[in-house]
Order: sequence, then structure tokens, then C-alpha cells
Amino acid sequence: MSVAEALSPEKRAQILHGAARVFAADGYEGASMSRIAAEANVSKGTLYNHFPSKAALFAAYVGQECSRNLAWIFAGADHGGEPAAFLRVLGQRMVELMISPVGRTIYRVVISEVTRFPDLAHAFFEAGPARAIRQLSDWLTEETRRGRLVVADPDFAAEQFFALCQTRLVLRQKLALLEAPGPGEVEFVVDAAVAMFLRFYTEGDR
Repeated sequence: MSVAEALSPEKRAQILHGAARVFAADGYEGASMSRIAAEANVSKGTLYNHFPSKAALFAAYVGQECSRNLAWIFAGADHGGEPAAFLRVLGQRMVELMISPVGRTIYRVVISEVTRFPDLAHAFFEAGPARAIRQLSDWLTEETRRGRLVVADPDFAAEQFFALCQTRLVLRQKLALLEAPGPGEVEFVVDAAVAMFLRFYTEGDR
């Protein structure tokens, strides 16, 4: 196999797909590069050509999942409609991601290994939550500039909004205390979060 073949995007995607299954089944510490190579159906040499360490592989897996999901979550993040409409869509998508199998798997792996491998938590936070906060912060800043919202600290407000949307459902899902939200539950929680958020951050209520 040539170096070009070993470093092809298709091989990289194949490796990340296999790594996702192994990390989900074995956790971070329990996952070995040998098992990941076998699961991905590549040689260890090919695996190490793409990723020099297990930490680099996990960071790439998390980064890929976060980039893909954040593109979906923030799709349509313009300033043409009412703030409430965008925030409802954003909140519902974010909750759906957090309680999805991928979202729960990444969270559980990171939390289970955080004391032994704190760099994993940093990589996850920067690739996912921190990027989401920055993107929403930028949107809030522009809405404030246009006079539609009054947000003095957009970074804090963005993090606050995501926290409000997690009420009742997300923690229970992460702890496996809730199998799945009932019909309309996500919408109910997010609608309440949006109403509370906008009541505070609109000029008419100051």
C-alpha cells in the first residue's frame, strides 16, 4: 500500500468509524489501538500514519462529530426572522444531539476518564460546547446590534440559554434514568427556555 493510499480521506473516515464503535464499547482507557485497527479493518501501520496516538484519534473523532453536528444545529442562523423562532429550532436541535446515542456516548467516555485523562475533557469542551457558545454569542451580539435583543454579556447569555434547554431531560438521559422523551417534551422544555430567556433579554422587559 502506498503512503497516499494509507493517508486517503476514505481510510481516515474508515478509521474514525471503527474508533467510534470501540470507544463506545470499551471506553477510552479500555480501547486499544490494535482493536481499533481491527474494527476499522486497517493495519496498525495505516492507523498510526493517520493518528500518532490514541489521544489524537479520540480528539479527531470528537472533533468530527462536533463539527458535523454543529453545522446542522446552526443551519439557518441568520437574522431574517424573529429571535424566538431561531432559538426554538436551535434549542430543540441541541437537546436532540445531547440525548442522541452519539452525544451520550461521547459524554460518558469523557466523564468516565476525566480524572485520568483531563486532556480529553479539554478536547471535547473546545470542539463542542465552547464552539456552540461562541456561535450563539456571535448571533446574540448581532441581534443586540440590530436592537432586537439587549445582551450585555453574549458569552454568558449563550451558555445560559443552553443550560436552560437542558432542564428535566438531558441529565436524566445521560444517567440512563429516562429511556426517551415523551411526545412534545423536548418542545415543551425548549419553548419554556426561550420564553424565559427572551423575557430577560428583550428591551421591553428591562
